[in-house]
Amino acid sequence: MSESHQSAACRLPSKGHAGDISPADVYREVMQNPDARLVDVRTEPEWMFSGTADLSAVGNRLILLSWRLFPNFEQNGPFMEQFSRQVTNKNAPVYFMCKTGGRSSEAAAAATAAGYTACYNVAGGFEGNPNEAGQRGRLSGWKAEGLPWRQA
Repeated sequence: MSESHQSAACRLPSKGHAGDISPADVYREVMQNPDARLVDVRTEPEWMFSGTADLSAVGNRLILLSWRLFPNFEQNGPFMEQFSRQVTNKNAPVYFMCKTGGRSSEAAAAATAAGYTACYNVAGGFEGNPNEAGQRGRLSGWKAEGLPWRQA
């Protein structure tokens, strides 16, 4: 486990997974560790309209896999089956990200329960909480930290 993993996991309480980790620490980890995976668990409309993390500069691949399905937000029943086909190394670090951190925490806990040993929730998610004007992506999350992303 890298130093950033240790500090993040020790700082924050576990919710059935290895802990919460900042978007900047996640980006650093996927740059340094080719086995690390970032899994965006939002819905397809969220990916299309809000954008997605861009890992092309680090040579890593973003996994898009919905934890809940649009439009009713029901649980994606085959999520773990779909996930395990894409992430085969149960000991590699896996970072789960959603809009603000709720769904991704649930997905990280499910993967941990399925035997994955290093599942983390991306704190603040992709867009984070809204500011006073109701705008997301400015206070916390991947966008607010100025990390690479792209619009669909």
